[in-house]
Amino acid sequence: MSVTLFGASPGVAWQPVSARLALARRISAITGALPFVVAAAGLALFVTRWAWFAVAGLAVILLLEVALTGRQVSAISYAELPEEIVIRRGRLFRRLVSIPYGRLQYADMGSGPVERRLGLASVTIHTANPASGGTVPGLPLPEAEALRERLTARGEAQRAGL
Repeated sequence: MSVTLFGASPGVAWQPVSARLALARRISAITGALPFVVAAAGLALFVTRWAWFAVAGLAVILLLEVALTGRQVSAISYAELPEEIVIRRGRLFRRLVSIPYGRLQYADMGSGPVERRLGLASVTIHTANPASGGTVPGLPLPEAEALRERLTARGEAQRAGL
């Protein structure tokens, strides 16, 4: 089955990740940038007024990141094909990763504190070559567990030659 990167792939059922991933990424971005904004504001108040430019620059960057996160998350999807799993992401810089089940060594799940609070997890697919693996982020926990189980079973079946 042919999977295209830039257009619609006929017959491929793309599964989107959860929209709650955008919220998790926004929360992480804000909590990561907030100490730098506060430090720059402190410099502006107590040392030099020129530091307000740093505060404004950091605020603009943070606002852009928060605004673009929804578009970035909506561009992430995956498809389970008969012989491989395909993961695509990106709007401006598109990326398509195809991982044959026979190359899959193991799949694991992980989630950070914000994702865990929102009931999300990521499934990471490992192969012999670290550059050829992939990650499906922002799946609801039951869906992530089911995907990991399916991938593990298909990988074992492919390696066993079934």
